[in-house]
Amino acid sequence: MPRTSCVADNIVAFPRALMTDTGNPLRPFARELVYAPTGGESARLDCAAIETFGVPQLVLMENAGRSAAQVTQHLFPEGPVVGVVGSGNNGGDALVLLRTLRAWGREVRAVLVAERAADDPLLHGWDIPIIADTVLDDSGWDALLGASGVAVDGILGTGAEGPPRDRQATAIARLNRAPCPVLAIDVPSGINSSTGAVPGEAIHASVTVGFGAPKLGSLLSPARGHTGRLVVVEIGFPPSGNEQNFAQVITPLWAQRQLPSRPRDTHKNEVGRVTIIAGQPGMAGAAVLTTQAALTAGVGLVRVCSAPENREILQRSTPEAIYVDASDGAAIEAALEDTDAVALGPGLGTKAFAVELANKVAEGPQRPLVIDADALNLAAEGILDLRALGKSRPVLSTPHAGEMSRLLAESKSNVIEDRLTALREAVERFGHCFLLKGTPSLIASPDSRILVGSQGTSDLAVAGMGDTLTGVCGALLAQGLGVMEAGAVSLYLTGRAANLAARGVSLTPSDVIRCMPNVLGERGAGASEIDLSFVVYDADAAR
Repeated sequence: MPRTSCVADNIVAFPRALMTDTGNPLRPFARELVYAPTGGESARLDCAAIETFGVPQLVLMENAGRSAAQVTQHLFPEGPVVGVVGSGNNGGDALVLLRTLRAWGREVRAVLVAERAADDPLLHGWDIPIIADTVLDDSGWDALLGASGVAVDGILGTGAEGPPRDRQATAIARLNRAPCPVLAIDVPSGINSSTGAVPGEAIHASVTVGFGAPKLGSLLSPARGHTGRLVVVEIGFPPSGNEQNFAQVITPLWAQRQLPSRPRDTHKNEVGRVTIIAGQPGMAGAAVLTTQAALTAGVGLVRVCSAPENREILQRSTPEAIYVDASDGAAIEAALEDTDAVALGPGLGTKAFAVELANKVAEGPQRPLVIDADALNLAAEGILDLRALGKSRPVLSTPHAGEMSRLLAESKSNVIEDRLTALREAVERFGHCFLLKGTPSLIASPDSRILVGSQGTSDLAVAGMGDTLTGVCGALLAQGLGVMEAGAVSLYLTGRAANLAARGVSLTPSDVIRCMPNVLGERGAGASEIDLSFVVYDADAAR
């Protein structure tokens, strides 16, 4: 005889874990190390858990479905739940979710959009109404979704690569028109979980509940725009030993632990000296922003080498920095000798003025170097040899998509379409670390590590933000961070400052610089809204 709920249908049995405050201090992340495997890497994790460690597949599915049910119950506690269920493991996870919610007293229904038995063993005998999508017309879908508190997308999983087939594509389109929120299982159906591509119809989820780790594709555009709020839950994967090969998310806790510490008894020359080479005549603004950003990032001494026409503006706006006249060769050489790191490029132009300064840096002392803006354009023109620079010193290049397209002699659209491939090609070709700006920004190093930015927002799409990032990168390099860590921590600091500024589309680089001290003073990033110990990652929808 089918089991029925032990509570009345109008009462929700609320698990004790959801009512307990675990004291998790971080929002939007719970842990320091958050890996982001591709779809293929995720499949290998599954295989290792099952074949090497002996974790039954049904146990993983049970853990996934029950954990997703807890998040569903927490975020969408009211109204019936309808699950749209495909044929694979993703559909199985959805059935476990529905069965769990039914056991807690929720009204649930399942719509099958693939060949799957109506009496699936995963239901464990619970009386869950099963409907085939083939019997639903437009009015049937509208009535079902219109009466639901939340719809669950269990159509396609991490193995999907091309566009969905017609039957699944139709169901995805129906869910995208639903008046209720949509919660996706692991990844929104229709996205590529490795590349972030969206080759056809794809779910626009309000929330995605990922399993074990966020899938790399769900963090990359355009798929990130389909993912909504991304909550990742731990489901019992054993350590595979290959995690270090996965991409890694730049979390607040990780970034904060990379920040350099300052001894109590010290002075300015011991906590980092950075030299900024920026600003051709008439481009004082780029030099000002880079300099101000460096000054707020904890470095002890900042020199700014700029055109003499910019001197008054620089000294009025940033009197804390030491001005170096870019027309004084001896002064430039002395500054490059007496520094711990160099930032080259903002507002520099590509004419003789810029070429001479870039050559002085290339021929000068081999200090850690961040290369941005016009210095990258000089490299694209063959004037600055990026590969030679990377062999002689630690180098971080920070192009946006346009600058990367010029460096690689590739179309900008191709770079944007497959940013990971472009990033890896640049690292291989030029032999040093690259930070490709975008949403999200990505960092890759010659040792194949990939770091993924987590604090980015479209609010940062304002002229001058790249100069601000360069200043922070240079300051952190001067304080002793490696190039990859300096780039990653700079992304976190500037992105977090943008969020704290809370200016939306009115955000300016000066707002980011103003909020930098608040970020450096943080320990944790606010209280978690979920506060469940099994939550690995919790990130708001991309903005």
